Amino acid sequence: MKEKWKYVVTGALGGLANGLFGSGGGLFLVPLMTRWSKLEERKAFATSVAIILSLSIVSSVVYFTKGALDFSTAWPYLLGGGIGGVISGLVFQKVPLNFLRRIFGLLILYGGILSLIHISEPT
Repeated sequence: MKEKWKYVVTGALGGLANGLFGSGGGLFLVPLMTRWSKLEERKAFATSVAIILSLSIVSSVVYFTKGALDFSTAWPYLLGGGIGGVISGLVFQKVPLNFLRRIFGLLILYGGILSLIHISEPT
């Protein structure tokens, strides 16, 4: 039973990040799945994508019901994202794990730096 709470907490953190920031669930999911759940890193990356998909669908429904979702703007991004998802899914097993770790870390760092730089800008 104790193990299941780890999964619930991990999912909740991923859902909060996804809902509040529009993404970022993997920021919590991948490290917690590898450390808490002892999931192999490649499986954690792939599993987090599946989890983030469902979290994104839930968040999208909430945003849609609140009138905050613009489908006409989203379509080109969905098309590009789908193409990128297919390509990355096909090459994922061929990419060295160290490279994935570094890219993941750089993306987190990049996002953090951008957030800090734009912190003083008016919304």
